[in-house]
Amino acid sequence: MSCETGTVRLLRTLYGSYRPVGWEVERLAQLSRLNKVYLAYLRRVRSPEGELLREERRYRWFVGNTVEVVRALGGVDYALFKFRRPVEHVSVDLDVLVDRGCVGRAVRALKSLGFEVAISEPYTVTLSRRGFTVDLYTQPSFAWTVYLDGGRLLREHREELEIGGFRAYGLTREAEVVVAAAHAVYKEHMILLLDCITAWTWTNKRTWGIALELRAQRALEELLKACNMIREGLAEAPYKLKPHVILKAYTEKLIGDPVFRATVPNMLRYVTTRRAGAQILSRLRRRSY
Repeated sequence: MSCETGTVRLLRTLYGSYRPVGWEVERLAQLSRLNKVYLAYLRRVRSPEGELLREERRYRWFVGNTVEVVRALGGVDYALFKFRRPVEHVSVDLDVLVDRGCVGRAVRALKSLGFEVAISEPYTVTLSRRGFTVDLYTQPSFAWTVYLDGGRLLREHREELEIGGFRAYGLTREAEVVVAAAHAVYKEHMILLLDCITAWTWTNKRTWGIALELRAQRALEELLKACNMIREGLAEAPYKLKPHVILKAYTEKLIGDPVFRATVPNMLRYVTTRRAGAQILSRLRRRSY
């Protein structure tokens, strides 16, 4: 009997070297949902066909909404981020990095499409419309604390890309690897198989250079370390980072990143808000993000 982990079999399925049968089809389907590779998985196994058709419709709905948003943001200095991945997937929301001087214009543009502001925080405005959510970020942040320099990402690591036949702006592939690492380590404390596939596919010398520029090299190191354990069958994904790993990453970030250090006191303000308690409890219970 094989000792392969479920994540290794899922990875092999995505790469075409394994085909699950029987009860394992649903088991790996559940795992693929947690790891945000459900659409890619269904395309490989082609079963059940009805579920694949539903997920394809969800993907078209996501792309269609994204096209509407980027067309509305035509006069705004923006970049889609946490968006580009080596495999197509259906995201729970659309993250957009916006120059802070353009936030008002971006909000008005989305309101003209029928979006309504749901949450407004120091570095984020969340808008929604018929189940589709857009998060406008002036800085990548959590608990009102900035973990990457959004201005630098916009100025130095943005490029044109095509979505549904329309021109849009997003981050470079190398920058997306760094963003995925920083988001997983500093904000979520959890690594998904989608993060690993992104890192394995797009990490190069340029990626490491961007990580150094943004003072996120520890996050990239920890991501690759965890992904190596996952690929070797020593851990399952989603993989929760150990507390000492998170503490070490935060300590290095605090010492080496003045932007992070300057905004850390905002955490104290955040934990007193009404939303903080529910979010902390949810993070303790969750299996994915």
